[in-house]
Amino acid sequence: NVSLEVYKGDIISLIGPSGSGKSTLLRCIHGLEHVDTGKIYMDNEWMNPDDEKKFRAQRNRMGFVFQHFNLFPNMSVLQNCKLAQVEVLNKTDEEAEKTALEYLDKVGLLEKKDAYPNNLSGGQKQRVAIARALCMNPDIMLFDEPTSALDPEMIKEVLEVMKDLGKQGMTMVVVTHEMGFARKVGTRVVFLDQGEIVEENTSEKFFENPQSERAKDFLSKVFYE
Repeated sequence: NVSLEVYKGDIISLIGPSGSGKSTLLRCIHGLEHVDTGKIYMDNEWMNPDDEKKFRAQRNRMGFVFQHFNLFPNMSVLQNCKLAQVEVLNKTDEEAEKTALEYLDKVGLLEKKDAYPNNLSGGQKQRVAIARALCMNPDIMLFDEPTSALDPEMIKEVLEVMKDLGKQGMTMVVVTHEMGFARKVGTRVVFLDQGEIVEENTSEKFFENPQSERAKDFLSKVFYE
């Protein structure tokens, strides 16, 4: 029972208790999960899974960053960033490498291009995962709790990359428990509980004056004073 609109340049923070449906909603948007009822539209065009060619093209316009990085351990950082460009976008190896190096530089990991995931810190792995998604030139980036598997010291470096993306106008939907990020970087907050949107507002208004009792209760527990 979710109805949601995301506009170009939005940075949507999906927040709520564990099991509220945040990650499922994100996976439905990307087509990793198929919806039982209702429809998902991109630029007013239905994402119809039965129209495989068009559906795949629509999905390719979205970058997805997972909680546990999902890098290929047997491939170098550079190879991880090149693979889908060659296989999905049909780029030449040279074109894919040029794009990969550009985005690895953007996330501050150009010097790690020949390293393998097992030799990277958690924060570095997640930044590679972000670079890999950006290599596909997406119109929208979906993040599923991108910092929850990281040590506290590594969280900031990943959030800074996401913050920079937002400044550059990237449309983002972020499932997050990082309330500081949701408050300072996000433009809108969507608060879910038990599979439904309980409250939706600008980040400023949501955190300063939540309207629902459920949101007030949630915020009272996640902010320790």
